[in-house]
Amino acid sequence: MTKRTGPLAGKVALVAGGTRGGGRGIAVELGAAGATVYVTGRSSAGKRSDLARPETIEQTAERVTAAGGLGIPVRTDHSRPDDVQALVHTVATEQDGQLDILVNSVWGGDPLVDWERPLWEQDLDTGLRLLRQAVDTHIITSRYALPLLVARRSGLVVEVTDGNTARYRGTLFYDLVKSAVIRLAVAQAAELKPHGVAAVAITPGFLRSEAMLEHFGVTETNWRDGVAQDPNFAHSETPAYLGRAVAALAADPTIMAKTGRALATWGLYQEYGFTDTDGSQPDFAAHWAKNLADQHGPLGEPL
Repeated sequence: MTKRTGPLAGKVALVAGGTRGGGRGIAVELGAAGATVYVTGRSSAGKRSDLARPETIEQTAERVTAAGGLGIPVRTDHSRPDDVQALVHTVATEQDGQLDILVNSVWGGDPLVDWERPLWEQDLDTGLRLLRQAVDTHIITSRYALPLLVARRSGLVVEVTDGNTARYRGTLFYDLVKSAVIRLAVAQAAELKPHGVAAVAITPGFLRSEAMLEHFGVTETNWRDGVAQDPNFAHSETPAYLGRAVAALAADPTIMAKTGRALATWGLYQEYGFTDTDGSQPDFAAHWAKNLADQHGPLGEPL
């Protein structure tokens, strides 16, 4: 077996919701830093989720290994406590109780978001299902995984959100989900601090996910063609940029200084110096301040 190198060599990570998008980017970049990464989600080669998308946890795990880490796919429905408990038992058994990094990136809510109607006109069951899918899953996963970090008295919990301010996000249930995820980081940080474990929330800028590329009818190779439809797309970033931010946080020996904070790629690249896959350093906050603030108001102060 090839000896892994990198700042996270010897570390074990669990990326819940690592099938695609930001979760996939995080998993792969943790692998590139040398980590063993458990990649979980509902979309596997043997059984797809109700999202009916082509990406699978096996594909992500293969990319983790190709990047220099070790990717281990485990199909898990994070809304089911029994599934998550079994997953954590597997990690504990295979890694002698070691877990250093927990990333809660479960989302799967795109088909459930109603961007057009106010609360009193929305379908209540659909809205509550979104909360179950994108908030309860994080709570369930942390409930069973945190004891492994606490036992080692070290580690990092990352809650992936959208935005790091109190700014309203355009529709009630989506806003509630993304705000709640930040609060989960704050609450976990308070409870974990005495045990030497940090917890943060993190947001990308304009994420160039698989679904977003499809929305603009482009691929990662010709993504700039999408700028004709939306000039803001020129300032988008790949999932790897988010992944490199998380990898930098996980390797930071002073991470406890950031515990409880809501962070963003556009601030962290300045501190850690990482780049996107093309060598650029997208800064969506700076773009917003220059081009969007007059029309939409300031982005808001970080929480």
